[in-house]
Amino acid sequence: MKEIIFNSSHRQKHFEFFNSMARPHFNITTQVDITGLPAFLKQRSLPTNPSIVYLVARAANEIPEFRWRIREGKVYEHETVQPSFTVYTEVADVFSFCTVPYEEEAGKFIKSADAISKKMRTEPSLEDEEGRDDFLFLSTIPWVSFTGFEHAMHYQPSDSVPRMVWGKFYESGGKLLMPLSVQVHHAVADGRHVGQYFQKIEAMAKNPAAYFR
Repeated sequence: MKEIIFNSSHRQKHFEFFNSMARPHFNITTQVDITGLPAFLKQRSLPTNPSIVYLVARAANEIPEFRWRIREGKVYEHETVQPSFTVYTEVADVFSFCTVPYEEEAGKFIKSADAISKKMRTEPSLEDEEGRDDFLFLSTIPWVSFTGFEHAMHYQPSDSVPRMVWGKFYESGGKLLMPLSVQVHHAVADGRHVGQYFQKIEAMAKNPAAYFR
């Protein structure tokens, strides 16, 4: 982890402006083209949800601003950030958190994510390790093709962990689409970075063979 020092006075003012707000987050939801991805995953016998988790986490790890976190008014960059996603449990009708160490190699990550998520179904947890902020908070709402999303969260002290949620796939205009919501802290990430994120997701879904190795 390294401290980020803004060399531009304008970038520093941008950080201070949004970091002082009571609700400094913004959220963009769009419909991502994943045509061909489910068939590719089926052909490779890869489980769908852990594979989506991999794509969402990889895209975030490839954008530095998605790895930036605010601590006591300073910004730090993690080398990698770890997906913490929801899985539904067998012990109650609510979810459990499931944190999996990020691996760039798809096969290793998906195997680990599948195993850990199955364990969480019978041994659920809602606890994050105290003092850690190297997470990505992820969730899926597979019953609904939504067009917007709002998270329950504490806004202060600064919670700069990005949040991504995806929903039910659906067909439109000959394409298979997936609703995807991305929420970030505006002091560390701007619309440009979220736009880059969506572009990466679509590029990966369009050419999965280049990433699922």
